[in-house]
Amino acid sequence: MSKSNKVLNLRDKISDNELDLSLCNLTEVPVKELAPLTKATFLDLSCNNITSLPPEFCNLTHLMKLDLSKNQLTCLPDDLGNLTALQHLDLYNNKLSTLPVSFSQLRSLKWLDLKDNPLDAGLAKAAGDCLDVKQCKQCATRVLKYMLTLQEEADRAREKRLLREKELERKREAKKREREAREKEARKREKAEEKEKRRKEYNAQVAATAAAQEEEQQQQPQQQHKKKEERKSKKKNGQASAEKKPVARAAPKPCRSVVAVVFKLFLLLLLTVAVTFAICWVTELRRRDVCEPLDVALDRGRAWASKQEVVVRQLLGDLSAAVKDFLESMQTSKS
Repeated sequence: MSKSNKVLNLRDKISDNELDLSLCNLTEVPVKELAPLTKATFLDLSCNNITSLPPEFCNLTHLMKLDLSKNQLTCLPDDLGNLTALQHLDLYNNKLSTLPVSFSQLRSLKWLDLKDNPLDAGLAKAAGDCLDVKQCKQCATRVLKYMLTLQEEADRAREKRLLREKELERKREAKKREREAREKEARKREKAEEKEKRRKEYNAQVAATAAAQEEEQQQQPQQQHKKKEERKSKKKNGQASAEKKPVARAAPKPCRSVVAVVFKLFLLLLLTVAVTFAICWVTELRRRDVCEPLDVALDRGRAWASKQEVVVRQLLGDLSAAVKDFLESMQTSKS
């Protein structure tokens, strides 16, 4: 059977404001189909095989009268107190031992039947008998009062539990703060130790530097004495080398002697040429063939010499400067 057919069948079972679903062999309540039927404020579910009510059943807040007698209910939903409009509740002949704490919120409840249920001693005492309308009304009042007491006890227990949880949380926070304080103190101590270690290392470094400077100052006189000794030794070595220098530098004398010899040979050659020319010029030999080449050479030489006078003077100047520089370098090397 489809959902629309179920809804149609439910509408067929509505009479005025009453929806009769008794003796339908139901094992569960069709809450989804009941929800739209808000005009049905009286719901009869008696004489079925219902073992429990779904949590969605507590959304049927339009119900004012509910008959669940002669079923197999072992418990009621925790949010049953949401049915605040409920005035009449029949739970006769089920298997209930307790009621949900939210039952105390059914402030509009005027009639209640809990007969033939294995109720707890306290709840059974509060419910009493329900043999007539008066007793059922008294049952509703006493059970509401009893459940209100249970509600208050539950609230107090919940408050105590919350207080215990808060206390535990406070203790955890205190332990956490204490642990953080210990860790902070440990870090602070480690930083202090590290700082002290660095300070000792710095002091050791300063002491080592001071010791090195002191040792260097102590070694300075020795180094100065050593330097003096080295300078004295160098002076002695310089004097000795100066004494040996004339012997070592006597070698350039052959060069000077060679220049002197060349110069002498040149002068001798010039003298010979001059003598020859003089003989050829003074004597009768100039008319002979022997002196003719000399005359020609002399004429050419005078002509060339006149042309090259400037060059010869420059060469003689350069030669004189070179000889002068040579002599000065020799004197410098000797000194």
